[in-house]
Amino acid sequence: MSSPRAILEYGLSSGNTGLVQLLGLCPLLAVSNNAVNALGLGLATVLALTCTNAAVAGVRRLTRRDVRIPAFVMIIAAVVTSIELAMRAWLPELHAVLGLFIPLIVTNCALMGRAEAFASRHSPGLAALDGFAIGLGFLWVLLAIGAVRELAGEGSLFAGAGALLGLPALEVSVPGYPGFLLAVLPIGAFVVLAVLVAIRQAWRLRRAEAAR
Repeated sequence: MSSPRAILEYGLSSGNTGLVQLLGLCPLLAVSNNAVNALGLGLATVLALTCTNAAVAGVRRLTRRDVRIPAFVMIIAAVVTSIELAMRAWLPELHAVLGLFIPLIVTNCALMGRAEAFASRHSPGLAALDGFAIGLGFLWVLLAIGAVRELAGEGSLFAGAGALLGLPALEVSVPGYPGFLLAVLPIGAFVVLAVLVAIRQAWRLRRAEAAR
């Protein structure tokens, strides 16, 4: 699985961290109460995965086998800390909303998993592409859950984008929508994720039957 097309397909679909491997569920479920929060954390995760994979691949020949895991942890921590500081400086409102979940990117199993399984065995270019693909797969699942929960729960989409991201044109709302409380409660995240997993499984089974 070293061609760019295979790497992208794995990250976005067959090896998707959110729908297939079910990694990083803590931020996936906790931050996805609206689309803006999901987009912010998703982009930070994409950047973290891309940078850490490239860095790990760049030093893979310089680290001994017995110290590679501590080295990977230090690289991941340094990258995530840099992202958090940059977000605090340039997007303070979004940083305040996401809070602890930004530094918790360090504990996302996908970062260490891809560093060990892929980045430590491939060139920096392919490793960066793998990190980008894995992060993008996580982002679209996170954004899909956040969008569905916000639309169903509050009748809006990207509400607050102007203040948090400086993107007022993205804000959409349904006037007079009464809201659906269950969607914005924590259980709503589990329900939406379960529906997405079920849709993907049904799609895979239909494709398999059609291929026979």
